[in-house]
Amino acid sequence: MKLKAIGGVAVVLSMCAALPCRAQVASLPEGPLPSRAFEPTALTLDDQPSGDGRRTMGAFPRNLGRNFVGVFSGQNLTPFAVGLAATAGARAFDDHAQRAMRGACAVCGTTGATLGGTDLALAASAAFVAGRFAPQGRFRSMTYDFGQALVVNGVYTGLIKAAAGRQRPDGSSNQSFPSGHTSTTFALASVADRHYGWKVGLPAYALAAGVGLSRVESNKHYLSDVVAGATLGLVVGRTVARLDGQPAGRQRRFSVAPMSGPGGDGLGLGVTASW
Repeated sequence: MKLKAIGGVAVVLSMCAALPCRAQVASLPEGPLPSRAFEPTALTLDDQPSGDGRRTMGAFPRNLGRNFVGVFSGQNLTPFAVGLAATAGARAFDDHAQRAMRGACAVCGTTGATLGGTDLALAASAAFVAGRFAPQGRFRSMTYDFGQALVVNGVYTGLIKAAAGRQRPDGSSNQSFPSGHTSTTFALASVADRHYGWKVGLPAYALAAGVGLSRVESNKHYLSDVVAGATLGLVVGRTVARLDGQPAGRQRRFSVAPMSGPGGDGLGLGVTASW
């Protein structure tokens, strides 16, 4: 019940923190209009939202759709191919890794289960809410991408788990492939890396790798499950950060400028739109 309450509060706060649109208007100069034709624009009205124009609550569903599809873009072919090869290679060492790592560090297994599970999702959700109240900047953009990455990664991880139906090493369920803890931590780590660079990305990836290995140690996943989860999370996180950072799809601009023509001087109105 407590988790449901926290989730409800997070949703409400997120919905209330939608970014307002802001118009910028430049006033017309005083005095008579110049007689020269096609002078620079004197009045501009731009309906772009504040910030980067994409990471808004109103655009959240549309961005999700772009990110779900964007995972299959050509830019991800190489990471997917490398990850698939690494997963196949790791599968040959699944049994050896289980024997070598199982029970080696009980504290590591417990810590990894906590860091990569529900607690991490709640922390990322809280960061998302905090980001809606933060000023424009990297933190606000990163936390928005956290929210997108959690949804996209969670859906794809669940679908693959259902399709694969691989039994866990401890026999507790058939949800072993891929590791959800690993995919979640790698998705968030890749988002952080894209926004803050290697100084944040490197320790974030190290933590994500530790979470993945802890799942092998605790007998919840095979090594190949972890490698597959890392691949999926990495691709999702990088896709979200890249697509969410692209310019807004539609832009309308209205301009009023002094113009000269056969009928005399006057004002010209122009409207442009792009996708």
